Amino acid sequence: PIAGTVVKVPVAAGAQVRAGDTLVVLEAMKMETEITAPHDGTVASVQVAVGQAVTSGQVLLDWA
Repeated sequence: PIAGTVVKVPVAAGAQVRAGDTLVVLEAMKMETEITAPHDGTVASVQVAVGQAVTSGQVLLDWA
């Protein structure tokens, strides 16, 4: 769990991803952290946008 600002969202709704693919990049305390796919799947929707502040536990995207 991490709070920060969204700096990159390299996936979109409908994207097929594999375990380990980067889904969202967050910046916190001048460090970037990649949020990666825990398993293979399809992105149903993206709930965040670049520049948005997010908090710990917030939903960033949904799986189909």
